[in-house]
Amino acid sequence: MIEIATSSTTTTLVIAGDLDLAEREQFPEITARVVGLRRQLLVIDMCRVTFMDSTGAAFLISLADSGRKRGGATVLRGADERDLFVLEVCGALDLFRVDADHRCEQTAPSSGATPITLPQRPRPA
Repeated sequence: MIEIATSSTTTTLVIAGDLDLAEREQFPEITARVVGLRRQLLVIDMCRVTFMDSTGAAFLISLADSGRKRGGATVLRGADERDLFVLEVCGALDLFRVDADHRCEQTAPSSGATPITLPQRPRPA
């Protein structure tokens, strides 16, 4: 699942689940929407990504490249070492700013629902 949120200067993608070949059908539509918003900063929240393959990496690379061509920047928030390694192997890690200080938070329910602890990937120390 990929959600898009915007402010006057920033587009934020919140990705949950796998970012891989099985999800590729939605990538062109999401890319078109993000590029169409024309914000200077793209933040990609990967706190809830469970797996990323080279197809997912290519999707992120295309987003970062589109932003860079417009003079913008792309920030990866909550990416773990495995995700960063995939981007590095693709030769594209330098397209991203990595928010190493971000700590993923657990999602709190907005109503009186019972809290559910979401699985979190371990973060490097």
